[in-house]
Order: sequence, then structure tokens, then C-alpha cells
Amino acid sequence: MCKQLRRYRALDPEDRRTFRRAAMLLPVVKASLRLRGFKRTRELLERHQSAASAEPGLTSAGSEPVLKISRLVRAAAHHGFVRASCLEESLTLWYLLRKQGYSARLRIGVRKTAEKFEAHAWVEHQGAALNQTEEIHRHYAAFEGEFIEPGSEST
Repeated sequence: MCKQLRRYRALDPEDRRTFRRAAMLLPVVKASLRLRGFKRTRELLERHQSAASAEPGLTSAGSEPVLKISRLVRAAAHHGFVRASCLEESLTLWYLLRKQGYSARLRIGVRKTAEKFEAHAWVEHQGAALNQTEEIHRHYAAFEGEFIEPGSEST
């Protein structure tokens, strides 16, 4: 615990703020997924993004800030108030990146192993998976769509 507190204190103020945002948002996303389901949770997050970040022309430049945000969300998912699933972590990361004007794509994939159906979620920026310690997502068949209503345009 002391080691984690020292690491937190070593962060610059903006990174601490991002960590706190993620740590506070993760339980909200977890509860919303249980109470409202995926579609309504994603819609809720989209409504709370600023008008500028909701536009399709999000910036794709500057991968270092994006990677930093991804690391901070992962840390909050592992050391925050709740243990987050890959979907909860990915929705939180997707929201925070888009809120700050970065392009982000929420991806969900499936696989079947030993008669067991499994699903996995991750976020991509410029075609690269962000919240993955390994290339786990490559073992899943990703859905092509972005889980939008029929007739809607992709985000």
C-alpha cells in the first residue's frame, strides 16, 4: 500500500486527476452495466462527452498522452475502489479518451474454447489496442461494428 501511495504521489497533478476520474468512474460504469445494460450505459457516457469530443473528427495525433491515460485507467482498474472487468475498464478508457478529444474505438470480440464461449473488450487508438498487457485481443474475433443502432452512422 505504501508503495502504491508513493507512486501516486509521484504523478504530476494532471495524471493524479486522470487517475481519480478513472477510479471514480469505474464503479459508476460497473453499476450502470448491471442496472441499465451495455447499450444504455454507452449512450449515457456518450451524452456526457463534450460537444467537441463527440464529433467524428477527433484528433489522432499524440500517442504518448493516450498511452499515459491508458496506463492510468489500468492502474485505477487494479488499485481503485472496485475490480473492473475488461468491459468496464474499456468503457471507462474509451470515455476518458474521447472526453479529452482523442480518437478511440471500443472493440468487443468473442471466441469459443473447450466448449466455453468467451467475450473480451478493449480500446483501439490508431488501430492499436491500448488496454492490453499482451496481444490477448488477437485471440478473439472482433465484431466489425461499433454497436450502434441500425441506420445510425458509425462513431
